[in-house]
Amino acid sequence: MSMLTPLVLVPVLACFLPLMSATVVQDFNHIERCKDSLYMGTPPRGFTDTKLKRICQRYADRPRYVTLYDPQKRIPVYSAYTFKKTEGDRRVDYPWMYEPQLAEVDGNGNMQPFPTGYLHMKFEDSQAVLDDYSDVVLYERGHLNPDQHQSTPHDRAATYTLTNVVPEIREFNIGPWREYEERIRVRLNNFCRGTAYIVTGVTTRGNMIRRNNQDRVAIPEDVWSAYCCTEYDRNAPHDVRIRFPTYGVLAKNAKEGNSVHEMPVQELEIFLKSNLDVDQNLQIFYDNCISPSPLPLYLQHTI
Repeated sequence: MSMLTPLVLVPVLACFLPLMSATVVQDFNHIERCKDSLYMGTPPRGFTDTKLKRICQRYADRPRYVTLYDPQKRIPVYSAYTFKKTEGDRRVDYPWMYEPQLAEVDGNGNMQPFPTGYLHMKFEDSQAVLDDYSDVVLYERGHLNPDQHQSTPHDRAATYTLTNVVPEIREFNIGPWREYEERIRVRLNNFCRGTAYIVTGVTTRGNMIRRNNQDRVAIPEDVWSAYCCTEYDRNAPHDVRIRFPTYGVLAKNAKEGNSVHEMPVQELEIFLKSNLDVDQNLQIFYDNCISPSPLPLYLQHTI
């Protein structure tokens, strides 16, 4: 997660426009390569709210990751991305961006830096803006797809859109959750031999950030995440190996009692079925990220 950065309104420069684009789609498969961020090209199953928006987050003419976005709560429900091996260093000097297409059916598809004088523009109705975070002391902008899980400058820059962040309690963001993100970064760096797919999302309970006496941005109650890596080091230590090919995590977005709890993905899904607007068919990864095995069935238990 990135720490709270100074809120600077960045003018829209002409040179940015060809580089930054995002697309609101009916289905993640409608945009070529957008589904590459999803295990087996399949999004999490069971999200039934028709008001949610699917965003293919594009930057420099390439899809980088996908986000399921709630324009009424003005936060993402989840972002799904592929993990890139990285040293974990953090860059925070990218401009914050917004998604014009959430407000305009005929938007031009560009994810753009916030322009000067953006207040009271119509896109403010459908998504968070910088001012929503400017006067809140308790909360920071917490990435769901964090920059330190990406490696190239373009992949990192694409994470700096308010459609990829939620309000996180500062002590949680810079403490337990950052430690978890680093632990997963090291684990996947060292033991995942193929592509690692990550989905990170939130639950809410109705608490909101208010501005000008209006409910603006939903405050997450819980933050959850899960990864899927079917090609991993079978010789990893046992306490690591049992967390492959897939594992999940759940934590309270709180000042205290915010420990991060790792758990099997099926256990996480049981919790989410009772705490998200989903049906009982919820499945984060296609076929539960079952690892294909070259061994006969009667030998698979020996892995």
